[in-house]
Amino acid sequence: MTHPPASRNYSEQQAGSLQAGDHLILPDGNRSAEVQRVDVEADDFGTPAMVLATLSGGGVLRIAAGSMIRLTVDAEPGTSVIFGAAAGSGTSDDGDDPASGQSSEPEEEAPDTAAAVVVPPQPVAPPAVSEPSEADLALIPAPDGTPESVVEAVAGAHPGSVGVQLLSERLAKGINTKSGSCLKDLSDLAHELFIILKDAENALAVADLLNVLPFDGNPDRWASVESTLALSSYICGQLGQETRAGIYEKLLRAPEAMEMDPFKARINAKVRQRSLNEPNLYDKEIFRSIDNANPDAEREWRLLRLEALLFLRAHGGSETIGATELDRRIGNELESVRA
Repeated sequence: MTHPPASRNYSEQQAGSLQAGDHLILPDGNRSAEVQRVDVEADDFGTPAMVLATLSGGGVLRIAAGSMIRLTVDAEPGTSVIFGAAAGSGTSDDGDDPASGQSSEPEEEAPDTAAAVVVPPQPVAPPAVSEPSEADLALIPAPDGTPESVVEAVAGAHPGSVGVQLLSERLAKGINTKSGSCLKDLSDLAHELFIILKDAENALAVADLLNVLPFDGNPDRWASVESTLALSSYICGQLGQETRAGIYEKLLRAPEAMEMDPFKARINAKVRQRSLNEPNLYDKEIFRSIDNANPDAEREWRLLRLEALLFLRAHGGSETIGATELDRRIGNELESVRA
């Protein structure tokens, strides 16, 4: 343990910005300790709740994720110096009590001039992205007429498809992009056209009515847009339109860059990667449907699996399923649901 620097000029930042190697002033304000490792515990809803700072001298300091830690402003430009944790924000898990000033380790004698502990600058928050850029949108063909006329043309191209006719009839009454049910019908229509009818051209025309919509903060409405973006990326990849496919993938990931807080952005990235590594591919439900000789249920579950695989592919795969394996699995599911 060492004594803190004498400076009392503080700035503050979130406890989640702690990194291994930082020198953190303990709650008593009189001693510092080097942080050996930083872990984050989430609550039962998946929200970061507790930062666990393992100290090099032993013990773990528990800091509420929302707590602020004090930083000295005496460091050189572009660097930060951690001075201390907010009062009352942590307790030690070893035998010592930092708040009481008692320790089983003898303290070192403070030097006459204590040097500031310089740590690397904190990561820059990703830029906010609320809507696609004009350059991105320019690569997506504009609809041939109104959204309703696009749907009408699709219905005329497939008069014998019950699924297309039912969806088109609902959408012909008027397309409202603020309506979650309307967006879901458009997404279902695009999937019906490509997956069942193998009509890539009309599927893209319908999907592009959704693909140009920005993320508005509503996850339910965005789920339909997200689904058509993943489908469109796959279709364009199959057609050899790699640049256009890349634009759809970029738009799909745009909401991921909207979080301004670096700590929350890192946590969101970890949660997102975990979901990509451990996707729900509905194996149990599909096997149960097969065992029960229920082909209709099996097909519905396989359609959900196909959507999950397309979503993974639009993200470039994951750490557990690569792009080549994804293409193979998507091909298998397409054969199954089209049979």
